[in-house]
Amino acid sequence: MKILITGANGFIGKNLCATLDRDGNYELLKVTRQTTDAELAEYLEECDFIFHLAGVNRSKDEKDFFEGNADFTAHITQELERYNCRNGKKVPIVFTSSRQVGRDNPYGHSKKQGEGALIEYGKTTGSPVYIYRLTNIYGKWSKPYYNTVVATFCYNIARDLIIQVSDPDAYVTLCYIDDVVEEFLKAIEGKPNVEDGQCIIPVTHSIKLGALADTIRSFKESRNDLSVADMSNELEKNLYSTYLSFLQEDDFSYPLKMNVDDRGSFTEIIRTPERGQVSVNISKPGITKGNHWHHSKNEKFLVVSGTGVIRFRKIGESHVIEYHVSGDKLEVVDIPTGYTHNIENLGDSDMVTLMWVNECFSPEKPDTYYEEV
Repeated sequence: MKILITGANGFIGKNLCATLDRDGNYELLKVTRQTTDAELAEYLEECDFIFHLAGVNRSKDEKDFFEGNADFTAHITQELERYNCRNGKKVPIVFTSSRQVGRDNPYGHSKKQGEGALIEYGKTTGSPVYIYRLTNIYGKWSKPYYNTVVATFCYNIARDLIIQVSDPDAYVTLCYIDDVVEEFLKAIEGKPNVEDGQCIIPVTHSIKLGALADTIRSFKESRNDLSVADMSNELEKNLYSTYLSFLQEDDFSYPLKMNVDDRGSFTEIIRTPERGQVSVNISKPGITKGNHWHHSKNEKFLVVSGTGVIRFRKIGESHVIEYHVSGDKLEVVDIPTGYTHNIENLGDSDMVTLMWVNECFSPEKPDTYYEEV
């Protein structure tokens, strides 16, 4: 199937093309600002399906909206009607309109006119027309100050720039780019989601602007407090993925606080109230760490480099249990409650252990009691 995509270099276009390019069933005819009129005419004659994503979202000159949204759409439909008459081909079109079609502004009017041209094309040729009135699409490759408030917030917060929140209690409805692309794939199959006669993206989320700003700020702060976004919350998970895409090229990494002594080091990586704490422990040769037990706190140890032994002894008993561990054979060892335990480096190089504990350390309630194994 030959699929023509206008606005192929735009936010939605790039994401759609990245998905369709992986599928060997499609040949993409990508229309960008560099595409000539002759090339466009050739693509329109040979295409089997169209995603009409190109348009003008922002401009200081009103005529740009009508030229980029209404006139360009009318030109496409007129050319298609000519080709339909010639070869009897019915070419379905997906059109990205806007919820602003109901507003009294040049952008809304131009999109409404574009819709009208497409509806007429559908009536004249019998070709399927899928009009999606989109709003606040967010995700990777979006542009700040252009596509969505999410892009602007992510861009500014990642760079320590000020963001403007005019009304923190105002709700905004957001739609993730992956959900848009998934819906567009259904449209190719002729199975779009329709509600009250309108094509829709079925998955959306509403959030207050103030809460949106706070959430994105928390992503930046997570490098300091070692927190992790709530991945069970679909909106927060998608926002975090979007935020990371706005990091500057020299800002992908960040340092951690290493607690170093003559025995080695201990460094926290992640702290979460729901899923506990993850750390990396480095022990020098011959060093033993631990010799303590917990009432309720429990841990998992994974030696990823070096060799050693983990020892257990149930409180009040004398029997010692040993687990020999090595980075050559990755094996998680659960540290049960009520057992004093330690870990000793038996090798001649540093031993590196990844450690998880079910709760973050609290000086007020450490639940850690010294006792030799």
